Amino acid sequence: MIHSATRILTIVGVWALLTAQCSLAANYKLSMLPRYSTEEINRRITPLAEYLSRKTGLKIVPTLTSTFDQYSKQLANGGIDIGFENPYIYVLASKTHEVVAMAIKGKDADKFRGVIITRSDNSLSEAKDLKGKTIAIVGYTSAGGYLSQKLTLLEKGIDVQKDCTIEEAPENKQENVIFSVYTGDVDAGFIRESALNKADEFVPRAAIRVLESCAWLPNWALSLNRKMPPADREKIIRALQELRPEDKVLKALKIKALRPAQDEDYNSVRKAAGLDQS
Repeated sequence: MIHSATRILTIVGVWALLTAQCSLAANYKLSMLPRYSTEEINRRITPLAEYLSRKTGLKIVPTLTSTFDQYSKQLANGGIDIGFENPYIYVLASKTHEVVAMAIKGKDADKFRGVIITRSDNSLSEAKDLKGKTIAIVGYTSAGGYLSQKLTLLEKGIDVQKDCTIEEAPENKQENVIFSVYTGDVDAGFIRESALNKADEFVPRAAIRVLESCAWLPNWALSLNRKMPPADREKIIRALQELRPEDKVLKALKIKALRPAQDEDYNSVRKAAGLDQS
């Protein structure tokens, strides 16, 4: 009777220990900069979360944010463990996060750029004509919808924050910049080059023209919280490296591949944003 009771207690003890270990299992939040609707972001990152969970044995949970600012703050304060963001947002949070992979997509592979657009019937003929004009931007933390153009205009002697009137697009959406240009609310707009046809359903292509193509930037960063345990970090990196072109996870993200990347790859962005500490 005593042996049976002891055996029961032992089983209970082991069960309690296993339960405690399970409750301590890593639970990591994965998110993506909300360049698109929350529904679209969820469709893009859920397959990646499921893949990483399956390959690593860790619990990776898709997490959604509604604005660039909300995402940026959560990335910087540790509220997001695995992030997928533009290079500007990454460098802003690089004290908390470290890039481990860079996106490859489209004809430009691991780089992208912004463009300056205006109405086709606008009298603006070159970028230097923007001095004193009103410009719509995606947001101050948008790489393709602000930083790329800012770099190009600085080289032409124009500081957009001092020399122009800037309006941020509602919800930081590329299409809202196009709408503002089309309706004549602003003289010009800053958008990512790949977003040129984003509003074709509502805005005739012939109504918008590119005033100038701007500076190239390194592509989006997939980053991990620097406080993540090394063993978990290595599991995630190894799983990412095992992804192959045409994998459904990459298709969901709408990229061709993820290549290994280091923090130094984003030094040009850091310098352009005035964050260079060298």
